[in-house]
Amino acid sequence: MLNTVHITSALTDPALLDLPWETPLAQWPADWLVALPRGISRHVVRFVRLGEVVYAVKETGQRVADKEYGLLRGLERLDAPAVAAVAIVYDRKADDGEPLAPALITRHLQFSLPYRALFSHTLRPDTMNRLLDALAALLVRLHLAGFFWGDCSLSNTLFRRDAGAFAAYLVDAETGALHNQLSAGQRDEDLELARVNIFGEALDLEAGGYLHPSIDPEWVSEQVVERYQGLWHEITYEQVIGRRERHKLESRIRRLNDLGFDVAEMSMSTTEAGDAYRVRPKVVDAGHHARRLQQLTTLEAEENQARILLNDLDTYRAANGIHDEQIAAARWLTDVFEPVVAAVPAELRGKLEPTELYHQLLDHRWFMSEEAGLDVGMHIALISFLDNVLAHKPDEQAVLGEEVAAS
Repeated sequence: MLNTVHITSALTDPALLDLPWETPLAQWPADWLVALPRGISRHVVRFVRLGEVVYAVKETGQRVADKEYGLLRGLERLDAPAVAAVAIVYDRKADDGEPLAPALITRHLQFSLPYRALFSHTLRPDTMNRLLDALAALLVRLHLAGFFWGDCSLSNTLFRRDAGAFAAYLVDAETGALHNQLSAGQRDEDLELARVNIFGEALDLEAGGYLHPSIDPEWVSEQVVERYQGLWHEITYEQVIGRRERHKLESRIRRLNDLGFDVAEMSMSTTEAGDAYRVRPKVVDAGHHARRLQQLTTLEAEENQARILLNDLDTYRAANGIHDEQIAAARWLTDVFEPVVAAVPAELRGKLEPTELYHQLLDHRWFMSEEAGLDVGMHIALISFLDNVLAHKPDEQAVLGEEVAAS
């Protein structure tokens, strides 16, 4: 007998009602589930596929589910890097009438991986460095948005490949709080919680033999603090600029753009002597290159991917003598990017997302050209990339039952 459940949802997906809500999540039958890699969680979490969409379902308490759902929806409105909340299912009852815990449903982030899936045997120093950079940047972006995480860690983060780096996304917000602005004390507290959590995770990796011998767990925990502080300072510090040094302001904005941030608003005032300006970025938004790429081509990409694709677009524009940027972008999209994506066989399309695939293809073309002493061209590079590289990569979109290598 099917019990009545209630769903609060951010979207209309009647298929959610078909899931076996009268069964505890830990006992859901395998034919409903998708075997994706997942991080450590204090809750029971399962992945299900409904049509073309994969959802993560987590059993938790009603108050916690309500809070996390609201926070994730708030972060989505702020365009913060976090998974998207879909629904809360409550008033669940087992067939014998026993109450079951509410379930929070989020949309699975395609091509994302928990940090434990990013190594096969030993987490190498270069991989750890990229993870720490991504986590520090994520924490900075959340703090700029006024979000206090309260439990920042590698375990509560998903990572996507981003042109040789990683992009990080919040996946667990139940301990968080959203404010108009965070104080320095709130940021320091959140950063200290991150340091302690990451130290524990590094010790766990070391105990399991998964941490490279050259990596010290204490160093790992201190690094996330140093990287956060360095990035936060660059984004927010007050700069004194002479009246005849306005070019320094343009240089500051370009540096922030290179870091992937747009300056939406600046605070400026004259010094006491009146011969200089005090300048401080007041509103800073992440995603400078990603926004520009989307405006020109409608493509969605991570920040480093977008930077590389924009460089390729500029090269195409110069090589073809196209003065208008919009026209060049339209032609590059239809003549270069889309044919590459269309050439990937169906069985290989779950290996990498299109923008990451294109970036890796550009790298492959460069290495082939260096070896050959001439530009081998996109067509030859693509054939080689599909046969010799992509075919041997793990599938990061579809079902994964084993760990994913860090390469």
